Amino acid sequence: MSSTVRLAVADEASAPEPRPRPASLPIPLGWIIPVALALGWELAVRSGWSNGRLLPAPSRILETLWALARTGELTTHVAATAGRVALGFVAGSAVGILAGALTGAVPLARRLLDPTIQALRAIPSIAWVPLFILWFGIFETSKVVLIAAGVFFPVYLGVATAVMSVDRRIVEVGRAFRLSRAALVRRVLLPAILPQTVTALRTGLGLGWMFVVAAEFMGASEGLGYLLVDGQQLGKADQIVAAILVFAGLGKLTDSGLAAVAQPLLRWQDRHQDGL
Repeated sequence: MSSTVRLAVADEASAPEPRPRPASLPIPLGWIIPVALALGWELAVRSGWSNGRLLPAPSRILETLWALARTGELTTHVAATAGRVALGFVAGSAVGILAGALTGAVPLARRLLDPTIQALRAIPSIAWVPLFILWFGIFETSKVVLIAAGVFFPVYLGVATAVMSVDRRIVEVGRAFRLSRAALVRRVLLPAILPQTVTALRTGLGLGWMFVVAAEFMGASEGLGYLLVDGQQLGKADQIVAAILVFAGLGKLTDSGLAAVAQPLLRWQDRHQDGL
């Protein structure tokens, strides 16, 4: 018995210590590529390798952004676009979650609704524009509806797939513990579908920012899409690139915000990446 204890102590003492996690870099790695590209393009323009007419130097784009911000135009356009995306995202996500949960949980609803929804999902976004203008007019309603349609389909597909892919064994474990139907949904089904639902919401949000461009091509007088059209008509390449960069920044910011909001709800996950 004593030899066994000594052997166990020796094994424990000789066991390798866990590797410390590497310290996080002070500069985010995600900035390296865009900063390097911007510096490279700035150098190419200043060295005369490119005239910068079709793709202006980053310094000129920053000057354009600063001029738009100083006059208040940028704030007006960003607020208009962000408001449309927010309304469309909320409406499309709500309908997508309800429809996805219904078709995923009820086989009759899935056979009845899913084929039509999948056929509508294949229609290009720009094809809806004339019809929505005819139905809702050229003002805000048609724009928000178009964005909501773009958000709806990925959210619907993600939620429906998540509900249908719930492991039958964990449901049986919940029933073995005599959980009520409400407790089974709250403690088993919702945690099971939440990761895929969050991914579907993030995908829908990204498509919302894409659809708002098509929406603002529908006769908008303000918004980042209007800046794109105005820059194209007047030959302002710097304004076009500036609007694109603002789109990229807003898309990344809102996606990170949504991921941060959902993170506390996913702490229960024991993921492989968490141990690296």
